[in-house]
Amino acid sequence: MDMRQQRMNIELGEKEAEGIYSNMVMVAHSPNEIILDFARIMPGAQKAKVQSRIIMTPAHAKMLNKTLEENLKKFEKQFGEIKIHGGPDSMLAKNIGFESAGPEEEKEDKKK
Repeated sequence: MDMRQQRMNIELGEKEAEGIYSNMVMVAHSPNEIILDFARIMPGAQKAKVQSRIIMTPAHAKMLNKTLEENLKKFEKQFGEIKIHGGPDSMLAKNIGFESAGPEEEKEDKKK
C-alpha cells in the first residue's frame, strides 16, 4: 500500500472566496458534535445575527484547535504578539467575542 498522501483538489466558489466576517462565536456541544455559530455584532447593539453555523465531530474540532494554535504561533512569530485590547477581564472581552454556551443553551442544543 502506498503511504504517500494523495493530492486533493479543493474548489473554492466565488461567493465563498469573499468570506464572511465574524467577531463573535458561540460554541455548544453534544456528545457527538461541536457546534460553532459565527455571528457579527456591532458595538452597542443588543442583537447579533448568526452568519454561519459549522457543525463538526469532537475529533475534527480538536484537530481544528491544534491547527489554529500552530497557525497563531506562526503568525505571532512573523508579525508579533496578538494583543487582546482591554485584556481578558475587560467588559468587551466578556460581552463580545468567543464564548462557550452555558448549561441552559447546551440543554437546548441537545433537544435539536
